[in-house]
Amino acid sequence: MDRIHDEDSARPYLESIEFILERGRDILEKNGSAMDAVETCATLLEDNPLFNAGRGSVFNERGLVENDAAIMNGVDLEAGAVAAISGIANPVQLARRVLDNSRHVLLVGQGALEFARQEGFSLVDQSYFHTDSRWQDYQRSLQCKTSALPGSDQQPGAGTIGAVARDNAGNLAAATSTGGMTGKLAGRVSDSPLPGAGVYADNSSCAVSCTGHGEHFMRSVLAKYIADLIEIKKLDARSSVTEAMDYLLQKVSGHGGVIVIDKQGHCASGRTSRTLIHGWIEHGGNSNCRYL
Repeated sequence: MDRIHDEDSARPYLESIEFILERGRDILEKNGSAMDAVETCATLLEDNPLFNAGRGSVFNERGLVENDAAIMNGVDLEAGAVAAISGIANPVQLARRVLDNSRHVLLVGQGALEFARQEGFSLVDQSYFHTDSRWQDYQRSLQCKTSALPGSDQQPGAGTIGAVARDNAGNLAAATSTGGMTGKLAGRVSDSPLPGAGVYADNSSCAVSCTGHGEHFMRSVLAKYIADLIEIKKLDARSSVTEAMDYLLQKVSGHGGVIVIDKQGHCASGRTSRTLIHGWIEHGGNSNCRYL
């Protein structure tokens, strides 16, 4: 998150993440599912205007918000996703409905909104997503005539949000949600709603959520690459992330970061971007929030 320059400015983000981690812990301690935990945590992140998802989403080239989100179940590789949608306060909740109540993985644009109406979702006005900081970022992007990479060193901005979890039954899940890039072309879709690129969960390996320049993660299929390192090469979460960050740089000079929990419950993170704000609770211990 390029807007974060030091520990003091990072504090509101870290405090929010710590609070949300504890809500996830509450769900899992009551034998809730990993799916419910990641959906709840991602929803809370979407509700917080500090983050580039849901209410705090960035504006596209037309000064509008378009969101992408996905959720994936490690039990059976079922996934639900939405892309290029406007007017949904919590895109991750709609992604969960796609998984649970449709025969598809990914719905986009007006088709996704029609499905949302059928599922009882109410649309919110664009004013719901308006924050002064995001609008200022948008104005700067117009002056520069470029798109700001999420979490990049080019422009102030915050990255994609995500959550990964392992429940008491050993099941894994992952969720990712984003407003994308400031000044992006209307209709642009990120890696976030694409299983294997920006999100992945498989009980045989791990759960992954990615943030950064989406095109880099789409081209490298990085989330699935991390899962393969664990399942095929028998690496743990930390080793797989280290290798994956090297791969991302080598293949596409990729910019971003990841959070991972493996099938043993070990947590890890990695980045090629300047900063990454994240946190985890490993094996029921204390919450560990980090500004790197």
